[in-house]
Amino acid sequence: MDSHSITKDDSKGSQASKGSQAHISTVDLHVVGHIDERKLLWKIDFHVVPWLALLYLLNFMDRGSIGNAKLYNLEKSIDITDKQYLVALTVFFFPYALLEPLSNVFLRRFRPSIYLSSMMLAWGLTFHGVIKDYGGLITVRVLLGTAEAGMYPGIVFYISSWYKRSEMGTRIAVFFSSATVAGAFSGLLAAAISNMNGVGGKAGWQWIFILEGLATILISVVSFWIIPDFPTTAKFLTEEERIFVVRRLEDDMKLSAGGESFQMKYVIQSLKDWKTWVAMGIYMGFDGPLYAFSLFLPTIISQVCFQATTANLLSVPVYAWGCFMTCVIGFLGDRIGSRRYINYTLFGVGLIAYIILIVSRTPALSYFAVYLAVSAIYPIIPNSVAWVASNVEGSYKRAVTLGMAIGFGNINGAITANIYRAQDRPWYRLGHGIVLAYITIGLVCSITFAIFLKRENERRDRGERDEVILGMENKRANQCNGTYTSIDEAKKDKGDTWSGFRYTL
Repeated sequence: MDSHSITKDDSKGSQASKGSQAHISTVDLHVVGHIDERKLLWKIDFHVVPWLALLYLLNFMDRGSIGNAKLYNLEKSIDITDKQYLVALTVFFFPYALLEPLSNVFLRRFRPSIYLSSMMLAWGLTFHGVIKDYGGLITVRVLLGTAEAGMYPGIVFYISSWYKRSEMGTRIAVFFSSATVAGAFSGLLAAAISNMNGVGGKAGWQWIFILEGLATILISVVSFWIIPDFPTTAKFLTEEERIFVVRRLEDDMKLSAGGESFQMKYVIQSLKDWKTWVAMGIYMGFDGPLYAFSLFLPTIISQVCFQATTANLLSVPVYAWGCFMTCVIGFLGDRIGSRRYINYTLFGVGLIAYIILIVSRTPALSYFAVYLAVSAIYPIIPNSVAWVASNVEGSYKRAVTLGMAIGFGNINGAITANIYRAQDRPWYRLGHGIVLAYITIGLVCSITFAIFLKRENERRDRGERDEVILGMENKRANQCNGTYTSIDEAKKDKGDTWSGFRYTL
């Protein structure tokens, strides 16, 4: 059979589960005709990925623009100290991280077009440009963290609901590369908007927040009509294509692709799964450095003999390089099919970058090390996200696992938002040393994740996880692994713990 097509005869007898919003049953499969899989993937890519990238660009830009505004007298205008500024950065992360696991469950229960768009509208309305004092800054940062909490894990989970495990890395990398574009664009935008200083009686840093907030509100309104929902209900697909998408995902061990009803047991399965807890360590290893890097890159550059506007402009090529590397690594991850070695390599490059930053006393060498750092920190995120998501089956279980891992990773932003202190300028040894420790934790957890996955695959190859299937003779089957009336029942009940599921390394 052609690897990029499916015929009517081949589809007979296949089964897809009932979705919460639509039902795709065995009876429906007879309508599936000859479909070109490659063309269908391009169609999905066109409707799903670009707009998600735009949403995340605005998400990351709105969150990090405070770093650009700081260079244009934000602290002086509202009369705050450096420590108060760091506290304002910190409070963002508490609601942001704590609400992420719950947010993903809501995304699965409601339409992504409504949930993601509403979330975006909410954070667009948190106008930083109207604050007058320290209390106002704290308030808007808490509200921003609350409103943005579900965007990143929601997009990751949403993408995992559309693509096979071998396809997610590239798509996640493309959408996440918008974070690096946001870093570059925000630097250019801040430098340009700062020229509006005094217009309408407002400072340049206020205009940065105001104009970015208005852009976010406009895009959020349009998003209600642009974002497609899950495959079972997506309007841009024909009925034939919807059935085909679900079928191909189920064949890729995404057995819940047809939809599943929420049950508390899926949350418990995630909490009991060792993968959830090790993944939290991996996410800690790159999210801590990510926020330190994005919030303080302009400051770090400015403290090695560059002025505010120059520092913002010099951050642009750094982020452009990070965007390029993120896309390249995402592509390689899907093609090579071994994400563990990519993680090992990128964390290793990160270690080298921050060792250089710690020992360097030359602005040019430090600037070079920043390029090494962005080459590691940004590309490793989509690779790790795709690695974890592809090894957790069950849509609700995957939603909770991703929410917990991403939430725990992001809470570390509350720590790294405080590590680049004014008294440590211009070389910031303490900050770089803490980031180095985070990267080490990420590398150790990546190695642990790979070792445990490999051992579990070997156990399944030996039949140690085989379930008892009534009516089927299997001498290796053990009642401790469960007793089921059919293989399909075992698949749906056990998810990635089913004996036939193989983890990707």
